[in-house]
Amino acid sequence: MEKTVCLTTAQALLKFLNQQYISIDGKETPYVEGIFHVYGHGNVLGIGQALELEPGHLKSYSGKNEQGMAHAATAFARQNLRKKIFAVSTSAGPGAANLLTAAGTAFANNIPVLFLPADTFATRQPDPVLQQLEHAGSVAFSTNDAFQAVSRYWDRINRPEQLMSALLRAFEVMTNPATMGPTTICLPQDVEAEAYDYPEEFFKKRVHYIDRRIPTARELAGASQRIKDSKRPVIIIGGGCKYSEAGEILEQLSRDCQIPLVETHAGKSTVSWKFKNNLGGMGILGTSAANKAVQQADLIIGIGTRYTDFTSASKSIFNFEQAKMMNINVSRQQAAKLEAFQVVGDAKATLEQLAPMIEGYQTTYGEKINELKEEWISERNRLKAAHFKRKDFTPEIKDHFSQEILNEYADALATNLTQTEVFIHLNDFVDEDAIVIGSAGSLPGDMQRLWNPMKENTYHLEYGYSCMGYEIAGAMGVRMARPEQEVYALVGDGSFLMLHSELVSSLQYDKKINIVLFDNSGFGCINNLQMDNGGASQGTEFRNTKDEIMNIDYAKVAEGYGAKAYRVSSIAELQAAVEDAKKQTRSTLIEIKVLPKTMTDGYDGSWWNVGISEVSGKAAVQEAYKAKQAKLATIRKY
Repeated sequence: MEKTVCLTTAQALLKFLNQQYISIDGKETPYVEGIFHVYGHGNVLGIGQALELEPGHLKSYSGKNEQGMAHAATAFARQNLRKKIFAVSTSAGPGAANLLTAAGTAFANNIPVLFLPADTFATRQPDPVLQQLEHAGSVAFSTNDAFQAVSRYWDRINRPEQLMSALLRAFEVMTNPATMGPTTICLPQDVEAEAYDYPEEFFKKRVHYIDRRIPTARELAGASQRIKDSKRPVIIIGGGCKYSEAGEILEQLSRDCQIPLVETHAGKSTVSWKFKNNLGGMGILGTSAANKAVQQADLIIGIGTRYTDFTSASKSIFNFEQAKMMNINVSRQQAAKLEAFQVVGDAKATLEQLAPMIEGYQTTYGEKINELKEEWISERNRLKAAHFKRKDFTPEIKDHFSQEILNEYADALATNLTQTEVFIHLNDFVDEDAIVIGSAGSLPGDMQRLWNPMKENTYHLEYGYSCMGYEIAGAMGVRMARPEQEVYALVGDGSFLMLHSELVSSLQYDKKINIVLFDNSGFGCINNLQMDNGGASQGTEFRNTKDEIMNIDYAKVAEGYGAKAYRVSSIAELQAAVEDAKKQTRSTLIEIKVLPKTMTDGYDGSWWNVGISEVSGKAAVQEAYKAKQAKLATIRKY
């Protein structure tokens, strides 16, 4: 007779999570690190009580905002190269809805997170319960149905025994490299507390093996032949390379064959910037070196990339008439993009198979790779030395703001600092093994172009969703993943205002993070977008009703929470602040007032297809639309 154990649904859930392991390259480790939660009705009496009595090895953290703690869980899994995850529990209604943005962020970046939002009553006896939505078309429809669009797997547990099949399916999705992403299991609050005689066999130790998929002989032969037939190939390092830990074999192939490497946002720091053939980020936010190499290539080898519009510059960066496309990816869907030759396999394993097949092959670049890199280094040094002058100052990227307006900002914010000079000096001041994290605004552009990671996996840019508010919460997750390394959240004032609640959690749980806040009193990135395309500056500057530029004391906000704060108005003060922050054991915030319009702009190959009004009474908008249509006429449409 089958042995059983009587447990509530919530207790069974935690017991199962404690028994999940992952095995990669023969190394076996626990898969679920712990659970984030904001308690409320629907989870405090179910999962909350289960965590109180029998958490097992699961660590428990109380978030301050559901979206924030879910971002932390996402960043934790990402920094761990998807080898460990967190579960996230919320109350019903608004608590669950607050997860949706974070679920979308995890989905876009292919990061596994187990979302456990509470739900309405399965029995429907007390309907409508507090915070329940009532739909005339279906009583079964709830807030949590919205998770279906942002989950790789979605389920609702209406009976305790349904938990078993749901968990097995969810973990298959989360441990499959081709389908990895967030999964959602909705827990009606009555079912969460109901008991069931679960088979003891269900709680046995389960090891999820992530085997490295090897391409077929046909795929390897086709790939090797295309490389040998090319003269100027370029390798695009996508996020799949980082998760596969393919850095060493990428360097070997690049060195032996003299193939330049360029990086996507997710792939950056797979290979150190110090490696001679690494030309940096490509696309809309790319370096001049990387973009020129891609435009001149006759073979594009995309490895582990989704080809988002910022990587492909809306498909305008590739010369499809001269360049063939080849993709290596664990996902057949991604490998098929841009009608490329498809190689379906793990990045590291595939390159290890290809290396002996192209032994002796050499490109025709000669010294060209080094010349491109040196040209970019010279440009970066120029940006580092760009200082604001009260007279005759030309902003580094735009001339939309007059000298008078820039002077107004300099007076209001009491600063002469440009964003680029601060950013590059910051790169010099932090330790080589420090991890930087960013997500939204103009800072991702500077990160992708200007930040030079010296150590592997020290660059964490969430640009699959570019979610404002990810930075600070994500920094906490990164610190939890790498407690021995300093972590810096690079954030604009707009993103800071959007979400910074997990700064409090970092202080509560002694997870020290460093927030570097670039304050230009507005949404500078979007201000650039509107003015670039014929619009006026409106709705994107932080001005009060008297049209005065707001000067907010963000350092005081951080100090109020208990963080160590610094106010920086010079490069010397920046260096002193960074050095002192390294000595702190609590979280820090470095507030830097910088002038608008002093971030970097795009280089060759950085065009972006955006929605410009086809009909407008404004001549500048009409011209912007005509320019877009002219560009579209010259590039690939699909």
